[in-house]
Amino acid sequence: MLDAVFVTLQILLALIAVYQFAFSLFGLRKIEKKALAVPDKSFAVLVAAHNEEQVVGALMENLKQLNYPAELYDVFVICDNCTDGTARIVREHGMNACVRTNPHQRGKGYAIEWMLKELWAMPRQYDAVVMFDADNLAHPDFLLEMNNDLCGGAKVIQGYIDTKNPEDSWITAAYGISYWYINRLWQLSRHNLGMANFLGGTGMCFETNLLKEMGWGATSLVEDLEFTMRSASKGVYPKFNYDAKVFDEKPLTFKASSRQRLRWMQGHFTVARRYFFPLIWQSIKQRSLTKFDLALYGLNVYIVLFTFLLTAVIWIDNALLGGPHIANLYGHLPLWLSYVAIIANVFTFFVSMILEKVKSRKVYAYMLLFPIYLLSWYPITFYAFFTQNNKQWSHTKHTRVVRLEEVQSKQG
Repeated sequence: MLDAVFVTLQILLALIAVYQFAFSLFGLRKIEKKALAVPDKSFAVLVAAHNEEQVVGALMENLKQLNYPAELYDVFVICDNCTDGTARIVREHGMNACVRTNPHQRGKGYAIEWMLKELWAMPRQYDAVVMFDADNLAHPDFLLEMNNDLCGGAKVIQGYIDTKNPEDSWITAAYGISYWYINRLWQLSRHNLGMANFLGGTGMCFETNLLKEMGWGATSLVEDLEFTMRSASKGVYPKFNYDAKVFDEKPLTFKASSRQRLRWMQGHFTVARRYFFPLIWQSIKQRSLTKFDLALYGLNVYIVLFTFLLTAVIWIDNALLGGPHIANLYGHLPLWLSYVAIIANVFTFFVSMILEKVKSRKVYAYMLLFPIYLLSWYPITFYAFFTQNNKQWSHTKHTRVVRLEEVQSKQG
C-alpha cells in the first residue's frame, strides 16, 4: 500500500514537471508589440505603504513623470499604520496621503480593502485602479500600456515585475533571475497561448466596475494569489502585459528573504486549501485547460512540499537505513536522464536571462549561488506548512533609494 502511494506520487510529480517545462517553451517567442491606443481611461493609482519614508519619495517623483495625461490619473498613498514620515513626504510631493490606523487588521490586503471603500465614496470615479508598492518604480509608459489593454477589453491586468536592485547581493540577484524566468517562461507563455496569468502583488490594474461588482475580499497573506483565484472562479482571467514594467526592491539578506518567502508560503497554503478543489472541479465540468492550469498553480506550494518530503524519505532510506525499502521509480531510470533533467531545469533560468537581455556580469556570476536560493524553498515551505495558521503579517523593510534613470542605465 505504501509503495503504491510513493509510486503514484512520483509519477504525478514527474508529469507535472514535464507539463510545466512544455508550457515554458511557448514563452521563447515574444509577439511584436501592438500600437498603443489613445489615452482615454482614467486611473486611481493606489500605493500601499507602511513606514516607507526612505523610499516613497522616489516613487512619488517617478509617478509625476509618467507618459500619460496628468488629468487622467491621481495617486493615493495608503499610509497604513505608519509611525514615520511617510504621509508628510507624500503630501510634500503633492500626492494624496490616505492615513489608515487599524492595529487589529494589519497588512496590504486589509489596507487595499479600506482604500477602495474610501475611493468609491469620492466625487470622482475612475475607469480603473492600479496598484503599486511604495518601494516600486514604474516604467514611464506603464499607464499607456494599461490603457491599451483596458481599451481592448481586459478587466484584470498584471504588468512585468522586474527587479530594481539585482546587483546588491547574491539574494537580490536570485530574485532577479527568478522573476526574469517567471515573466518570460511562465507569464508570457500563458499570454501567448491566450490563457490566464496570475497576479504578482504589484503592477496590477483592475477595471473599476469589476472591483465594485466582486469586491476586493483578498485579505490573506497573499492577496494577489487570492484575487487571481477569485476572479478565475468567476471566469475573469488576468492578462499579462509584457511591456508594462514595474521595478520592485528585493530583500538584501537571506534572513529577510526567508522571512518574506515564509509569509508567501503560509498564505499560499491558505489559498490552496480554499480554492484548489472548487477550481479543479470547474475545470473538469467546463473542460477548461485554463482553470486547470490556474488550479495547478495554486497547488504549487503542495507540489514543493511533497517533492521535499519524497526526496528526504528516499535519501534517508538509502543513506541511513541501508535501503531501498520503498519503491523508487527514479532509481530505475538511467543516470544520464537525471542529469539531463537537472541541467534542463537550470538551463531554463539561464535561457530566460538571455531572452530578457540581462547584461550584468555580476548577476551572471551570482548564478553560482542560485541553487542555494532554489533549495532553500524546500525547508521554508516545510516550516510554512506547520505554521500556516499564523496570519500575522510581517513587513519587509525597504531602504534602497534608486531612481528609474539608474535602473534603465544599468539595463543598457
